[in-house]
Amino acid sequence: MRFGLAPALLALSILLAVAPVSAQEPLPPIRDMETLVVSGVQPGPGMWKVRRDDHTLYVLGTLSPLPKRMEWESRDVENVIAQAQEVIQAPSVTIDGKLGIFQRLLLAPKALSARKNPDGQTLQQVVPADMYARWLVLKRKYMGNDRSVEEWRPMLAALELYNEAMDDNDLKQFGMVSPVVEKMARRHKVPLTTTRVTILIEDPKVALQEFRESKLDDVDCFGKTMQRLESDLQMMRERANAWAVGDIATLKSLPYTDQNEACIKAVSQAAVLRKRTGDIEAQVRERWLDAAELALKNNRVSLAVLPMRELLKPDGYAAQLRARGYSVEEPGESAIASPAP
Repeated sequence: MRFGLAPALLALSILLAVAPVSAQEPLPPIRDMETLVVSGVQPGPGMWKVRRDDHTLYVLGTLSPLPKRMEWESRDVENVIAQAQEVIQAPSVTIDGKLGIFQRLLLAPKALSARKNPDGQTLQQVVPADMYARWLVLKRKYMGNDRSVEEWRPMLAALELYNEAMDDNDLKQFGMVSPVVEKMARRHKVPLTTTRVTILIEDPKVALQEFRESKLDDVDCFGKTMQRLESDLQMMRERANAWAVGDIATLKSLPYTDQNEACIKAVSQAAVLRKRTGDIEAQVRERWLDAAELALKNNRVSLAVLPMRELLKPDGYAAQLRARGYSVEEPGESAIASPAP
């Protein structure tokens, strides 16, 4: 099973290794999103250029979520791929366990029960009262009266809420850019390089039992997810539109609280996973950066796909390439380089 670096990645890794694919402060106001302006075929943003000598790696930054009714098509990207010697796919992780299909089916009920809080506790019992009151408002808005989610771990309940909110607001989280890039690469017979990190859970049955019995420090993930839905939906629309028309300046001007980092941290710190996998984020980062450096060494022209946040944030992948001595040029600006070590 393959995943991008999303909140569900670490939260569900052990489950998916064995299961078949299945007096308080006032509340912030909830604003309904207007109909998305962007639709039809859009070009997306320009590409970053990473250079050393006469070798160039073009990097396409992707964004999530994007307008559900938008189609992405870029002649500039296809022109680069047509002359490239390699296309590097976005960072991803595969979690697997040493189980056959029948063993997975037998363990499915246990895997599904691992979504629930240990000791039969409910959300109301495991999150602060003010946070639970905010949850009820958002849940009513996006999920109706569904009671089953009330028994789920805070992180998984928040993820379900977020998915429902994206769907209700005509936003789509995955599958809009990378498949098109891969299709272009196949059309021009350019090799695709995966940067996927594969992690094998050697003892999935034991790991699943440990996960079912363990508690996660995931209240921060729960809170930040609600905060984003309470205050960031309008800016999600603006970011999505800015990405679609290639407005990098607007993307930079619309920072947001990324609940993903809090959610990933919640599970990556859990002993049940950490002792079996080590630092997954570091492994994924190094795999992509190693592939980028190898492409810059061997190819005159390459193209890579990377989440936009890793291109814009101060300590992201683009910053690390600069630190390694490569020049990095953002769309519409001159190259910024660090001296080669």
